[in-house]
Amino acid sequence: MRFKRILLKLSGESLMGEQGHGIDPERLSDYAQQIKEAHEMGVQIGIVIGGGNIFRGLSGSQKG
Repeated sequence: MRFKRILLKLSGESLMGEQGHGIDPERLSDYAQQIKEAHEMGVQIGIVIGGGNIFRGLSGSQKG
């Protein structure tokens, strides 16, 4: 095994798939299966979902 621990960052955009908005259940299921497989191999996984708009908003508010 190459890594024992990983941090996985999923963007809101990647979760919406081809829909253009919301969360695509099929895309979410695919991600969940891949995460499950990595976990079963003994990998410890931290998951961050979205958050990009928060940072862009903070940057914009500092600029006025």
